[in-house]
Amino acid sequence: MESKVQTVTSRGWGEWGTVAIAIVALAGAIIMQQTGLGNPRLAQTDPRQAQQQEALQVQMLRRSPTLGFDNMMANYAFLKWVQYFGDEEIRDQIGYALNKEYFDVITRLDPRFAEMYPFISTAVSFAQGEPELGIQYMERGLAVLSPEINPKAFLVWRFKGLDQLLLLGDIPGSIESHERAAQWAIGTEYEDYADLYQGAADFLRTEPDSTGVRLWSWNEVYQNSINESVKQRAEQEILKLGASKEITEDGQVIFRLPDTE
Repeated sequence: MESKVQTVTSRGWGEWGTVAIAIVALAGAIIMQQTGLGNPRLAQTDPRQAQQQEALQVQMLRRSPTLGFDNMMANYAFLKWVQYFGDEEIRDQIGYALNKEYFDVITRLDPRFAEMYPFISTAVSFAQGEPELGIQYMERGLAVLSPEINPKAFLVWRFKGLDQLLLLGDIPGSIESHERAAQWAIGTEYEDYADLYQGAADFLRTEPDSTGVRLWSWNEVYQNSINESVKQRAEQEILKLGASKEITEDGQVIFRLPDTE
């Protein structure tokens, strides 16, 4: 986070920068009060209306002037997403539809924010069953990051490689991503991870069959989602892997690969 602070101070805004941030924050607070955004009582009484208002808030973040403080706005948007994602009571009722909207905003505002990319895998690739979109967001970071800019930049390659392996079955792509993760880790304080990532790439060269882990991964997407479109995507991917669908006496859906117990 030190780089973000240095970026702000180097722009020479000084006291005027502080005033500008205060004006933006105050304006946002006023708009939220007027529209009822962020009202916890509303979320308790009408989760779907609260979701609609949250969507409006994301649009506000997308359209609000940043006054040159893009990275600070990205940090604020990320904290708003953490609050959104962590509200399990509401998410269990209406799902995670705004995950991709939040990360679209965040990766546009500050694609160098390397520490947030692992959350894209969880929030977009798995929770919403859209690994292609998750990888698209990650590639925004890969286009501008390097180990010199952020020593944790290797995380983007790592999680891109995991999504390629676990959900897309793109073994050549996953091998390349893990090798790049190893290369970017070398020379940083995280150099010890380089052997792990290179080892993963070497293993995939000798054991390229990802059917089992992809079945497990898409089953996780299916079982943990309440969104029908997400479930349909997950079921489609599972059946393409050769699994059969079974419904138990208590109504639980399970998938089995041939010759599995």
